[in-house]
Amino acid sequence: MKNQALVVGSSGIIGSAMTQLLANEGWSVAGLARRPNEEANVTAVSADLLDPEKLKAALKGMQPTHVFLTTWARQATEAENIRVNAEMVRNVLEAVRPSGSVKHVALSTGLKHYLGPFEAYGKGALPQTPFREEQGRLDVPNFYYAQEDELFAASERDGFTWSVHRPHTITGVAVGNAMNMATTLAVYASVCRVTGRPFRFPGSEVQWNSLTDMTDAAQLARHMLWASTTPDAANEAFNVVNGDVFRWKWMWARIAEWFEIEPAEFDGTLAPLEQQMAGDADVWQSMAKQFGLAEADIHKLISPWHTDADLGRPIEVVTDMSKSRKFGFLDYQPSDEAFFDVFDRLRAGKLIP
Repeated sequence: MKNQALVVGSSGIIGSAMTQLLANEGWSVAGLARRPNEEANVTAVSADLLDPEKLKAALKGMQPTHVFLTTWARQATEAENIRVNAEMVRNVLEAVRPSGSVKHVALSTGLKHYLGPFEAYGKGALPQTPFREEQGRLDVPNFYYAQEDELFAASERDGFTWSVHRPHTITGVAVGNAMNMATTLAVYASVCRVTGRPFRFPGSEVQWNSLTDMTDAAQLARHMLWASTTPDAANEAFNVVNGDVFRWKWMWARIAEWFEIEPAEFDGTLAPLEQQMAGDADVWQSMAKQFGLAEADIHKLISPWHTDADLGRPIEVVTDMSKSRKFGFLDYQPSDEAFFDVFDRLRAGKLIP
């Protein structure tokens, strides 16, 4: 039987990378989202994950062998995050259950598994870095744990294998995505270049000086595909990053160099992008007209609150990938080149000048 994939959240950063990889590998691919992209060799499926009856109707007749869960919905509180995001996972797994075809389900979560949810982000007693998969759950409510529990329960009930993937900050291209550092920084650098404003690092001194890592969406997609088709990797949770480490004091200069601007000297104080870019909607609209950009609404491109959360952390965040290496995943992606690839794609798509 030919592998048939259902990618949930196919219009997002992870999902779009996943559908592209699977289609290139010759899989039969269905991409599920409320507003799915139109992609070659991908069947677009539109449904709301919080409407179980319509979701079941949209997936009726499909027989996916592999399900890739790559989406979440941000809510006002962690209690609501838990309720909504657990329900989304539960609804998908209930909708595909009648087919009896599912062999493996891969779930993408992230490093908030170790750092805690937004309400308690980076606070309290945290595991030692580098983060390792055997470090257990924090004693705080976390929607990642709720998503995992839904996955584990369905696996036990229906007999499919599972994998959980924990990326660090993800680089990729997806307009309208709520967690999009690379595009946010590209827009910010473009505004600085056009207006002459200083290109200021917005984060903490700890992030500026400490080692860190990142995850490119294509690297994550390769990791999810590997785990879902490697028997020894079944029923395991894995960290997944690019494979290199860097300091932001180096990366900031690399990004500035790509945009042909000078990085401002870092004085150790926080300068959040949410404040720096608060009045840039009109600036971007003018730039869109001047340069013929495809998107004039800056709010569909940037997520400064999320970039500020990552770059403002008062702790070192670096991830161990030994477990994946031991199981046989050896792919590597230089993080600066991952940024540059996003910038090239944004420029080619007329999303930045």
